[in-house]
Amino acid sequence: MGRMEEQPLDRVARIQAEWRRERPDVDVSPQGVIGRLHRLADRLTEHLCLVYDRYGLSEGEFDVLCALRRAGEPYERAPGELAAHTMVTTGAMTKRVDRLERAGLVTRRRSADDRRGRIVALTTPGRELIDQAFADHMRNERHLVDLLSPTEARALETLLTAWLDRVEGPGPPTDA
Repeated sequence: MGRMEEQPLDRVARIQAEWRRERPDVDVSPQGVIGRLHRLADRLTEHLCLVYDRYGLSEGEFDVLCALRRAGEPYERAPGELAAHTMVTTGAMTKRVDRLERAGLVTRRRSADDRRGRIVALTTPGRELIDQAFADHMRNERHLVDLLSPTEARALETLLTAWLDRVEGPGPPTDA
């Protein structure tokens, strides 16, 4: 029988090997999972940002437009609600909304219920842009997930859901 060929070490495995040599007293096995997840997240973000860039949006601006679009007609939310639906601070939200307003994709107005409050709403061009960008984004995500078999994708989703639930622990639900 022929000798089984060894797979070349990936970047994470090389780093682990170096640490095992230098610090054999430390268990570096978690790095195999965390390091690869971190590298994968970086690569996925690069691929996702290509679509956002195509529409002249940053990742954060895409998130804001999506949160408004998901709100349903009349496609509006208060800034604090937007911050909660995009998991950013209200200060960061203000900068994103400023940029989107300058681009004509959203408007701001006073709340009818609370004179001090503001409402951010999608404009017609904003809705048209996010509808196109989101469809393109989903095609991109489908392409990335299709690099796995359907069985692998389901298993990975199950594992990630369980792990995320344990890391986040009990608390109020958040939007993804």
